Amino acid sequence: MARILYIQTSGTETPERLYAPFVLAMTARAMDMDADIYFMIRGVTVVKRGAAEGIQVGNFPKLSEMRDQAIAAGAKIYICEQSTQLLGIARGDFIPEGQVVGALTLNDLAIDADAVITF
Repeated sequence: MARILYIQTSGTETPERLYAPFVLAMTARAMDMDADIYFMIRGVTVVKRGAAEGIQVGNFPKLSEMRDQAIAAGAKIYICEQSTQLLGIARGDFIPEGQVVGALTLNDLAIDADAVITF
């Protein structure tokens, strides 16, 4: 099965950049592909509890709805531990569906992916 890795580095301060990984991950899952989303640098702010609920751009649904749909479709959520430390965000502050992981996991995901896309 094909696998796509989406890397989200943009955070809540740029809401228009946050929808793409979720939309594309849902699309990949509908195409019977594995989809992983790795949040790093400011991207970890997107998967903080409550952060996505307050974000809505244009006529799109709330970001939290898109996130939940991507997760329900089978997209896996990874959160960079080093980025959480850099920004001083505690491990327990993130959505429960997200797995806090280290840099080794990102490298493994990238090596295993058939494509890597960064936002």
